Amino acid sequence: MAAESQFNKIRNALRGKKTTISEIVREPTAGGIVFRRDKKGGVEILLFQDSRDRWSIPKGHIEPGESAQQTAKREIGEEVGLKDVEVLGWLGKVHFRYRRLEKLVLMTTQIYLVRPIGNSDNLQKEDWMKDVKWFKIHDALEVIEYEDIGKLMLLAMKRIRQENL
Repeated sequence: MAAESQFNKIRNALRGKKTTISEIVREPTAGGIVFRRDKKGGVEILLFQDSRDRWSIPKGHIEPGESAQQTAKREIGEEVGLKDVEVLGWLGKVHFRYRRLEKLVLMTTQIYLVRPIGNSDNLQKEDWMKDVKWFKIHDALEVIEYEDIGKLMLLAMKRIRQENL
């Protein structure tokens, strides 16, 4: 009976029928606005493109026993292949919410300013991603999917300029 109930929930979701929200789930996540300087001294921001063509920053779930800063470094390594990075500071947090069948997921993402150490050209995207690449800052602001992350990119740019990073 339980399997049939789960089957019906999935079938209804695929048909576009909304199921009643029966649970609220909080998911803490962390990520980074990764930047570098190009040969002319301009700022570039690293973004990835997901399977739905949305451009975003590397981020993921905080594992048990892991700090948000550790998560940001780990996720950057896993998602885009930059294993050697320096976290320069916290920029802020972004709140997302979405439905996952009968659950309402409330995600809070801690965002850090991050700079790669050494070679930053050898990017490696995960299989579920369409692309990963460096953008000039104004281009990154044009393509970023989430407005709140765009606002933190502007804050990052201000900090990069003020601190001559």
